[in-house]
Amino acid sequence: MDAFLPFLVLIGGLAAVLGFFAWLAARIRRRGLAGGAMSAALASYEEAFRITAHEAHVEIQAQAERKAPLLSPDDHWGRSPGETGPLGAAGNRPHQRRPRRSRRALGRWAKRMKSGR
Repeated sequence: MDAFLPFLVLIGGLAAVLGFFAWLAARIRRRGLAGGAMSAALASYEEAFRITAHEAHVEIQAQAERKAPLLSPDDHWGRSPGETGPLGAAGNRPHQRRPRRSRRALGRWAKRMKSGR
């Protein structure tokens, strides 16, 4: 029995230390204190040893910091700016092509622009 006493003390001390670390980890997670520190430590490790993982981490951080543009309260909420509705809806005229100018009309227009009229 005396031969097992040092092993029991060693195992008991190891169990106490591991129990303390488990309690500490649970407390830190519950309070949210380790978020920035753990993230920074893992990012530096990934930058040194796994370059592609670090690049992915940087991209994820950039996406998290982006914000979606807010709509103005004065805008119409029914449609996005590029969306079109039925022809003539909401006072919009349907798109019609303008008639093309003849070469003679373009020449006269160019002369007027040069003369400043």
